[in-house]
Amino acid sequence: MANKPSSVRKHIPQILPAGGTASLEAARKPGALRRFLKILGPGLITGASDDDPSGIGTYAVAGASFGFATLWMTLLTLPMMSSVQYMCAKIGMVSGRGLAGVLKAHYSKKILYPAVLSLVIANAINAGADIGAIAAGVNLVLPIPVWTLIVPIGIVIVALQIWCSYHFIAKTFKWLSLALLAYVLSAFFSKPDWTAVLRGTFVPTLLWNREFLALAVAILGTTISPYMFFWQSNQEVEEQIAIGRKTLAQRQGATDGELKYAALDVNIGMLVSNIVMYFIILSTGATLFKAGKTHIQSATDAAEALRPLSGRGAEVLLAIGLIGAGFLAVPILTGSSAYAVAETFGWKHGLDRRPRQAKAFYGLIAASTLLGMLINFTGVNPMSALFWTAVINGFLAPPLLVLILMISNNAGIMGGRVNSKPLNALGWFTAAVMTVAALGLILTLRN
Repeated sequence: MANKPSSVRKHIPQILPAGGTASLEAARKPGALRRFLKILGPGLITGASDDDPSGIGTYAVAGASFGFATLWMTLLTLPMMSSVQYMCAKIGMVSGRGLAGVLKAHYSKKILYPAVLSLVIANAINAGADIGAIAAGVNLVLPIPVWTLIVPIGIVIVALQIWCSYHFIAKTFKWLSLALLAYVLSAFFSKPDWTAVLRGTFVPTLLWNREFLALAVAILGTTISPYMFFWQSNQEVEEQIAIGRKTLAQRQGATDGELKYAALDVNIGMLVSNIVMYFIILSTGATLFKAGKTHIQSATDAAEALRPLSGRGAEVLLAIGLIGAGFLAVPILTGSSAYAVAETFGWKHGLDRRPRQAKAFYGLIAASTLLGMLINFTGVNPMSALFWTAVINGFLAPPLLVLILMISNNAGIMGGRVNSKPLNALGWFTAAVMTVAALGLILTLRN
């Protein structure tokens, strides 16, 4: 149950324009392109991170197994993702806290602790599989043994988070998101049947069998992931801290203009994510499915299988996308876990703090990355690990979505920035779909 607020904040002023996303500062930048790039921030980064190697692998399996039959799901998930991530952004901007901080301040620890523990476990497994995928992507381009790359990759990722400023990290993440365009380009090497593509896009296909249902659940699970909820809210807080809003009171509240820019940033980020998802399914459907190579287990399998069908160019593009997506996703996975745990226990945290100022926070990042690295040396099948990650996320996402809706409709937390009726309708629809997906996952496990 939520704690009863002592007072309802009807007006929370914002004195300084925030830097980065959701920023009125963006309107002052000369030139349309510079204003546009200034607006993009946490929303774009979160959307791009959603296309991590595990997601890429899921989409590649979808295309290889069922051709263009799941393309329509990109249209279904876009408004769902956008509504949830906007609510998370709004929670961070208005409350001045990340999602775990809000849960700690207003809800029972019986809700907070299981959610954070599940998030940490799922993220560590996912990060480990993604580190392995980065190494495999490098191996596709350079003949370096995969196992020798695991430790150097992990060290580089941790060093980036510990010793670089938040501004540098945010800019790096923005540029890394461009690597995902490789998947859009690779689709044109496949020479698809565009009539069949359009049919798969706009005519929903539902196959009532275990394989299709399990894949649909996997697509939803990897597209609407709990780590994105925590990361989005915390990055909105980081953006405010970066321009001097150090205290909670200074961060609380958001102007109409800031929320407008936040919505634009989130919508663009989710659109980029779904465009990449669309073209991965398209390219693998046009090549692997058509050639009968339906039994692939990972994104690297897909890249290797594409070589004889679409040429070395498509394989290299997929490898580049895989490496860039992994380097983008792993810090976000480990970072979202660290934010959640640090806020839960009231530890100092933030990527703009020096390591000595937030030792526990950075220690959590390093420990999560180390655990992910070790997974690659245990002999655990990476696809099996990702499957169980999807299981955890599948059960974690629905209750978290309900909590997000409760928080974003709580006037004691959000003041006058509670959800509109259309946003609530879309949010509850998303929660319902994810609940059905979780139930469907149970059915696939029992059969």
